[in-house]
Amino acid sequence: MNLLQLGNERRTAVLAARELPGLDWLNFFVANFQTGFGPFISVYLTSTGWTQGAIGAALSTGTIAAMVSQVPAGALVDAMRSKRMAAAAAIAAIGVSALAIALWPNLMAISAAEVLHSFASAVLGPAIAAITMVLVDPSGFGERLGRNARYAAVGNAVAAGLMGMCAYYLSDRAVFLFAAVLAIPALAALATLREADSAPIRPRPTASARVPARSHNRSWQFLTDRSLIAFAVCAVLFHLANAAMLPIAAAAVTKRAESKAGLIIAACIVGPQLITALLSPWAGRVAEAWGRRPILLIGFSALPMRGILLACTADPYLIIAIQLFDGLGAAVFGVLFPLIVADITRDTGHYTTALGLVGLAIGGGATLSTTLAGLVADYLGVGAAFLSLAAVGMCATVLVWRLLPETRVAAEN
Repeated sequence: MNLLQLGNERRTAVLAARELPGLDWLNFFVANFQTGFGPFISVYLTSTGWTQGAIGAALSTGTIAAMVSQVPAGALVDAMRSKRMAAAAAIAAIGVSALAIALWPNLMAISAAEVLHSFASAVLGPAIAAITMVLVDPSGFGERLGRNARYAAVGNAVAAGLMGMCAYYLSDRAVFLFAAVLAIPALAALATLREADSAPIRPRPTASARVPARSHNRSWQFLTDRSLIAFAVCAVLFHLANAAMLPIAAAAVTKRAESKAGLIIAACIVGPQLITALLSPWAGRVAEAWGRRPILLIGFSALPMRGILLACTADPYLIIAIQLFDGLGAAVFGVLFPLIVADITRDTGHYTTALGLVGLAIGGGATLSTTLAGLVADYLGVGAAFLSLAAVGMCATVLVWRLLPETRVAAEN
């Protein structure tokens, strides 16, 4: 294959990756109704008379269920012939859980809804990644993942505004009724992707002798793959450093900014979402051209920089600017996570199972992050907490540089 023909094929693949409006809207609407399960649920339950202890217990049930569900949900998606059916069932289940929260705000119903939502979410993410893998040529997969992340980020931002208006002008309950209704356009978008049911997973190019082709024999040998293990360790450290930064910053802002704290925290959330939306397609496109490691190093290096800067400032408005680094990290990790796992497991038949395994490790890192950083902040101060998180982020960056091999396979010339 000559270089001109190869270039034409790659351009065709990239164009095909962009011409899937149904997938665009699916990611947009999924992000829309998932937003309702964030901070809005605490506000809603508080308004219905729940104590903070009861709210914490219900939300903890959901958190535990989310972690426990990662691997079984991924394995279920791998086992299902129709990834679109898996996504449809998950969307419907999330809609039902939103409706249950709105209609029956008692402990048993809320806890059951949280468990249902957690398992369905653990199915939905891998299912969308698998649908994308089926529909898109491997050479355009990175950019398509970036486009998915862009529409999800825009959906999060739009939904936060609309749900805030629902809560302000109607009621806190209306947020969850609105979230349940949003499952309908998500299912409509999914229905346009019928070709995902009949298309096989496209094999990756296999020119490299260093990374030989693997037959689609559902082998579990991928569990011992050095690249997957190294990436999982790096991902754990990334989230161990990342997860607690915004909560600690929010607590510090609340003490310093008083009445303006809510607006500043909102800006700290929306700003990174906009950066993520802008940079995600770039991250996927450049990862296909340059390789995975250089882009991952850029995203990971933003984390220690952010921690050091947060430790050095007390100005709430500077914190907004510093939080924009979170958008860079989120864009890079959000795209490279499914892309690197696809590089390693595309031909094993266990892609979404591997996503679940790494997702479980990530959840453990994020959970430890808030606990350990909170203890450091209590005993040594907020600055020490940020510096400790920055140190962990630096370790993650060094491990990407030293341990993680390049997983991109070049196409044959």
